[in-house]
Amino acid sequence: MGRFLLSLSLLLILLMACNNKTATGNTSLFNGKTFSGWEGDTLSTWRIINETIIGGSLDETVPHNDFLCTKRSYTNFILKLKIKLTGHEGFINSGIQFRSKRLSDPPYEMTGYQADWGNYYWASLYDESRRNKTLMAPDSLEVLGWINVNDWNDYEIRTEDRRIRLYINGHKTVDYIEKDLDIPQEGLIGLQIHGDGKALVAFKDIFIEELE
Repeated sequence: MGRFLLSLSLLLILLMACNNKTATGNTSLFNGKTFSGWEGDTLSTWRIINETIIGGSLDETVPHNDFLCTKRSYTNFILKLKIKLTGHEGFINSGIQFRSKRLSDPPYEMTGYQADWGNYYWASLYDESRRNKTLMAPDSLEVLGWINVNDWNDYEIRTEDRRIRLYINGHKTVDYIEKDLDIPQEGLIGLQIHGDGKALVAFKDIFIEELE
């Protein structure tokens, strides 16, 4: 009986340790003060205000797509962040790149999957500068009941091998399986402000949990 109780106690300790590891698995990608771990045009396009990453302009038309991206790559993960998009002229759009890479021409562009955000693209999955098309999208009317236009929204991206799921404010909008075996399933994470619009995008509370 003594050995049984000891074994049971050890098992409970191990289970508690595993639960603690899972609960504390999230890592912050943004410290709220600096662009540590990120790279991009931080002189004019991207800045930090009140512990929030801001991109774009409401006064001048954003000349082209621009991305602030991580310096390291990720494969399987759960990425959670808050996003707010506002604008009043032109194409008002943003998104989150993942499993992506920088292009050399033009150097400000990225290619890869994008969790899209903006009119007609709310919480859909787009293939940026590669297949150049929406891979999967939620019902256009249903999603309008889930989002907060011109306000903060909780965006979640889950990548597990070739499966990609997107959630907005707790609602699943995309469940996509990549069938093209030539499409990379690893890469950078990037924050986008789309060109050709007077728009501001804001990101905060950016956390990632890598999956083994």
